[in-house]
Amino acid sequence: MKKRKKGKIKKTGNKTILMIVKRKGHTEIYDERKVYGSCYFACRNAHLSEKEAEEICNKVAAEITKWIKKKKLASSDEIFRALINELSNHNKDAAFLYETHRDIS
Repeated sequence: MKKRKKGKIKKTGNKTILMIVKRKGHTEIYDERKVYGSCYFACRNAHLSEKEAEEICNKVAAEITKWIKKKKLASSDEIFRALINELSNHNKDAAFLYETHRDIS
């Protein structure tokens, strides 16, 4: 198996694969579903309804994806901070829960 270089951007056809540099230094393909899932988990823990959580997380995930497409490469910490900022625009309690969850997991 070929080892990926840190920060590599891959192109397949006319689609660019966005890469994330994780905390331990390895790279991973950006997955909007993970952003959505993390956001949803925080919203539900903030006692938002399923519908409210879905609406917020669709907006937040779309904004994060738009942001990372401009960068093409980001660290997981940059995404973490961007998600906190974007989520706090919609629900401060959910943003707080998202931020503090990382500290206890």
